[in-house]
Amino acid sequence: MQTLAIALGAFVFYLIAYHTYGRFLARKIFKLDPKARVPSREMEDGNDYVPTRKSIIFGHHFTSIAGTGPIVGPALAVIWGWVPALLWVLFGSILIGAVHDFGALVVSIRNRGQTVGDIAGRVLSQRTRLLFLSVLFLALTIVLAIFGLVIAAVLKQYPSAILPCLVQIPIAVAIGVYLHRHGVNLVVPSLVTLGIMYLTVAFGNIGFLATINGALASMPIIAWVCILLVYSYIASVLPVWALLQPRDFINSLQLISTLVLIVVGLIVAALIGGAPPTPGAERQALEIVAPAFRSAPDGAPSLFPFLFITIACGAISGFHCLVSSGTSSKQLKSESDALFVGYGSMITEGFLAVLVILACVAGLGLGAQADGGTLFGSAAYDARYGSWSAAGSLAAKIGAFVEGSANFLVVLGLKAPFAVALMGVFVASFAATTLDTACRLQRYVVQELASTFTSSKKHPSSPLLLRPLTVLSNKHGATIFAILIAGALAALPPPEVTWTLQSAGKGGL
Repeated sequence: MQTLAIALGAFVFYLIAYHTYGRFLARKIFKLDPKARVPSREMEDGNDYVPTRKSIIFGHHFTSIAGTGPIVGPALAVIWGWVPALLWVLFGSILIGAVHDFGALVVSIRNRGQTVGDIAGRVLSQRTRLLFLSVLFLALTIVLAIFGLVIAAVLKQYPSAILPCLVQIPIAVAIGVYLHRHGVNLVVPSLVTLGIMYLTVAFGNIGFLATINGALASMPIIAWVCILLVYSYIASVLPVWALLQPRDFINSLQLISTLVLIVVGLIVAALIGGAPPTPGAERQALEIVAPAFRSAPDGAPSLFPFLFITIACGAISGFHCLVSSGTSSKQLKSESDALFVGYGSMITEGFLAVLVILACVAGLGLGAQADGGTLFGSAAYDARYGSWSAAGSLAAKIGAFVEGSANFLVVLGLKAPFAVALMGVFVASFAATTLDTACRLQRYVVQELASTFTSSKKHPSSPLLLRPLTVLSNKHGATIFAILIAGALAALPPPEVTWTLQSAGKGGL
């Protein structure tokens, strides 16, 4: 029951924080005005500046800031014990992370939707603007490269997630075009889309589809990264209503519904225990199998300050201000929506991080595959977190969450392969929404950097190839440059390993 008490307590804690501290910030600190003019209406262009209802913006913002950060970080941080990770997530997200995200969103709204780099340059100096944009460029390059590698690794590790992730794209385009042209109520399209998405998870790895998934999963990591970066280019240059908004919205529906299933499964497991490992076997009780504190795990760095570095998303992340000021501020149709989108998305991410912690320290104890067998209780935790090297790989971190949360779903009667596939789609979808948003943000940064060095004087007679910065001022040139740099970084092999098609892309894993 301790696991259930933590989950429900965290939910209530976040709910109270939103309606007290969040509303205090909205009324007394930021003084949100629903009648104030917003960039999406003042500068509406049908491409980047598009007035949008807050439910859709919440879906875009939440899925963009979450990514795999609140999954991978907490899944590794519990190696120091579950209490430090839980406390940092709870108080960090409410007092620091949500305030940061909310504040960045409001500042951008009140500055014509400008990014934090542009605002810094205008308020401080142009030199500061250039420095800020340069740092953002480097940070976003890393984000694009790493998230491309993460998605590729997840799809190779869980082939059953490939088809459901691919099907999301045409569905999103169809929904986006239909809503843009007809503006119908979202309820029916949402339910239909959600049904299709779950059907692809249930039947997307059967028969010849399993063969296709297996063939795609056998592709080299770097091949997947290239495909994903090309997709992010397309998502970046299309109008936000065509792919970015609808994909993030339907992803948020699937992700939030999956979170609900995890919570319900956790509640049932706390009351009756986990699913029997074999028919007629005794149910495994749901209990926390990790130590509360662990001061010196084998090979791990010290808890301070590495806990606060390991758990960034889920508590506080500077990347979130780029989403707030880069895309979300250009789409809010009312200043008053900033509380729900900015503060609400971050505490939702915090709750996700809490569930990740519980999946790794309690759900994993219901059964984890190791050495051809199944381990239970503290033995399952020790197998994954016995040392820093055992817990540190990407596959180990994602695997701990996927197996732990899938155990919650199996309690509800879902088949284990379906539960694992669903959680694989969950992780890959989160990462994909961050990837396409980060690519659009990088395009803004490259264009802003190029405009800094481009002369205001036009020279129409100069050949385009002799004016490379002018090329980078164009959205297509800026985006192509962004994905090429990210692709080159992602293609690095491990240290002291010769570059080959098979080793390319494994340096970041």
